[in-house]
Parts: sequence; structure tokens; C-alpha cells
Amino acid sequence: MEHIEIEGLRIAYERGGQGQALVLLHGFFGDTRVWRPQLEGFSDEFEVVAWDTPGCGQSSDPPEGFRMPDYARSLRGFIDALGLERPHVLGLSFGSTLALELYRQSPLLPRTLVLAAAYAGWSGSLPANVVEERLRQTIPDLELPVEQVVAKYNSPGLLSALAPESVLAENARIMSDFHPSGMKPMVRALAEADLRDVLRLIAVPTLLLYGDKDVRSPISVGQALHAQIPRSELVVIPGAGHLSNLEAPERFNAEVRTFLRGARS
Repeated sequence: MEHIEIEGLRIAYERGGQGQALVLLHGFFGDTRVWRPQLEGFSDEFEVVAWDTPGCGQSSDPPEGFRMPDYARSLRGFIDALGLERPHVLGLSFGSTLALELYRQSPLLPRTLVLAAAYAGWSGSLPANVVEERLRQTIPDLELPVEQVVAKYNSPGLLSALAPESVLAENARIMSDFHPSGMKPMVRALAEADLRDVLRLIAVPTLLLYGDKDVRSPISVGQALHAQIPRSELVVIPGAGHLSNLEAPERFNAEVRTFLRGARS
């Protein structure tokens, strides 16, 4: 892992490969490690950069009032500091909403968008009562013993009931290192975000990826985004849950690679 300071926050990241830059943005209870199949899989063709979002992994916890625009400004500063010129941006779950907010602030920055298990923010993609219930449950849950948090959110939740035991164990290890104080602003940021007004303005090729067993961001959310984002493609990965990049890495990587090659040609 490497580290850099962006506006007073220590940001940890992993970087490898050569070629056009591909920036990876993870979701809740995650860090750079959730991208192991992608860091290994894409470094033959791209310069792959995965960051630990502020509040996750080895990065500093952000202030309590941090919200999606603040995360996006940190991300823009991170991309600029590393000298990544017009990167492809791949966001998963929270990371997908962060990618949309980055686009809202800096529409000329991303070369393409890949949005996996995506939301236009919870408020932009889910009914108000569902957003309220998720907030009401998730914030207190962050204070539970780690093993209870993992048991509640790993599967069924982030992973499907079909996930192999090895994948369940790998994600449990990653989840066990979450920062309660760092996760709280992430949850509130995603809950408050509503980026529906950005969708129709997106002018770069966009790939939407959803697992058909995803109980967190169901296919109906992806269909709504697909209908609003010009030049978007929607791909459904069978047998995969919210973290399709971990559950079905070969299919996930193949779809992303085909899309990026097409966008580059």
C-alpha cells in the first residue's frame, strides 16, 4: 500500500500495471482488498488504482459532517495528485454514487463510467421509507460487536446465498476491519445523495453492472438508471449478489474489459 495526503486526510491506495488509468472505488464495509480480482485481472492492460475511501482501510476517518460532495473533492484531489489523466472510473455501490458525484463536479475528468450495484444515491434510487429504515438500522449496527455486523451484512446482503465459502470468508475478513466512526459519514452521505439530475447529462460511455441476486441494489434500480443515462449499457450477472466483482470475478472482469476496449477504440 502507498499513502498520500489530500486536504489533511491520509489516503491509502494500491497501484499497479500500465496503460490508461482505471480508478476503483469500493463500497460499505470494504477497502482496497475487495478489488483483488480486478487489481490482478486488469493490470496487464491498464494502470489500476484502488483507493481506501476516507474512513476505510488504512485511510484517515473524515470529519463527521463529510458528505458525497466532500468525498468527490477528495477523490478529485487524489486523481490530480497521482497525475491520472482522464481515468476510467469504476464505482461499486457507495463508490458508484461517488463516481456520479465526481462526474457532476468534473464532467471532463472521467473517460468512462462503470457503475456496479449502483445507486443515484439512496435518496435518488430508493423510496423514502426504505432510506429511512436503512439509516435507522445501519447507524446503530455499526456499534455492534464486529462478528455480529459481519453475520448481519455479509450474506445474504453484500454476498448472495450462493457465494462460495471461500468468498464469504474473504469478505468477512475485510469487513471485520471496518471503522465505525469512518462508516457513519459514508452511510449518511449515501442516504442523503440524490443524483438523478446528473444522469441525463452524462456524456461518456457508461456500463451498469448488477447481480441478479442483489438484495441491496436490485436490478430495478439499474433499469431506472439505464433508462436515464444516455449511451449506457446494462449487464446483469447471473447468480451474483451486491459484490459481483468478488462472487463472479471472471464474468465481471470480462464485461468490464470488453466495455473499456470498445470505449477506447
